[in-house]
Amino acid sequence: MEKIQVLTDGVLDTVAQSTIDSYAAAAANGLAKLTDGTGAGNDFLGWVKLPEEITLSLLDDINATAASLRENCEVVVAIGIGGSYLGAKAVIEALGNSFAAYKHQGTQVLFAGQNIGEDYLAELQEYLADKKFGIIVISKSGTTTEPAIAFRILKEQLEKQLGTEEARKRIVAITDEHRGALRTLANTEGYKTYVIPDNVGGRFSVLTPVGLLPIAVAGYDIQALVNGAVEMEKATLNGSDKSALTYAMTRNALYNNGKKIEILVNYNPKLHFLAEWWKQLYGESEGKDNKGIFPAAVDNTTDLHSMGQWIQEGERTIFETVISVENSQRELRIPFDEANLDGLNYIAGKRIDEVNKMAELGTRLAHIDGGVPNIRIVIPAIEASVLGQLIYFFEAACGISGYILDVNPFNQPGVEAYKRNMFALLKKPGYEKETEAIQKKLGK
Repeated sequence: MEKIQVLTDGVLDTVAQSTIDSYAAAAANGLAKLTDGTGAGNDFLGWVKLPEEITLSLLDDINATAASLRENCEVVVAIGIGGSYLGAKAVIEALGNSFAAYKHQGTQVLFAGQNIGEDYLAELQEYLADKKFGIIVISKSGTTTEPAIAFRILKEQLEKQLGTEEARKRIVAITDEHRGALRTLANTEGYKTYVIPDNVGGRFSVLTPVGLLPIAVAGYDIQALVNGAVEMEKATLNGSDKSALTYAMTRNALYNNGKKIEILVNYNPKLHFLAEWWKQLYGESEGKDNKGIFPAAVDNTTDLHSMGQWIQEGERTIFETVISVENSQRELRIPFDEANLDGLNYIAGKRIDEVNKMAELGTRLAHIDGGVPNIRIVIPAIEASVLGQLIYFFEAACGISGYILDVNPFNQPGVEAYKRNMFALLKKPGYEKETEAIQKKLGK
């Protein structure tokens, strides 16, 4: 299996190699904290050795459940928010056909519970009204507002369409092993269930049933995905692959040089939601204690015609991490045209991918010349095993980078602030004092 590569020559005009190397001890210490569990947030390190701990029996069980859902459902709605949906969506979109991104073997995977959009949910209900559908509901507690609303609405719709007994057969709950509202409901109703491990946080959960079941329902090879992650896990932890260390060291060297914003760049539209998953992973892990690189993303060449100007000549507080895909899955060449009114005959006969790669190279050179350092992550292809490698690489580098930054990479205390205000404004029982305080603040 070809491995991903991390290339840092595009940052050396900004930070010297010796500066990057000066972070080696801190990075090694960060990796040691991950492996021996001595760092902050060590109760959420279950993901570190998760890939090799995934059993064939679990994968077989997930694949059997996925096959049953595919057999009985035209559409399966995966309900979850944050890490409970982004990982699955990232993999499904990356592996899927761009114009039928969620379809495989006759089954469509859609997502809900990742927003509180009234129109979104109403339109989803309309879409499902004449379809055989099922639900995968993902929540450790069962009380997170967004997925809880979506599940209440879609569960009621499914029961009305099929009856309670039949609906139960088409609902799968992924939740806490022992406690919580969703666990209680699943036990009462007899839903098929899978467990979200206590020691795996949501943004690190794509290789648990949280991500694996929706990916399997869409028809993709979860064994290959896991195999890629296992390979990267072993190589990272035994020290034979230093890509996670290199990435963590380099981005921290740039951060301390004044580069406060990291833009993840792809030149393949299939990777759009991988970037969305990455943004949560790094933003929620590092953005605390008034520290942290701000994670952003662009889809090129599309965004070169919008954000390209700012990146080229805007404030020099940014660096880019470019995901380069060596091999496309298909081959398409530019035809020769006798009239040549568009002036493209100079590239007639060339593959689209070659033109895209020259656009990528030209952009990287221009941005580096313009004062925007570039890290380059090279992946052999967009395949399940490669995505497994990439997922584990980003997770490991995130933990190491957070420890270099001296934050707890595995908590998210700031996420609770909006919830307290929302609950107070909605007058949720138990929030009476907060309601009173916020009404005073609003002058009511």
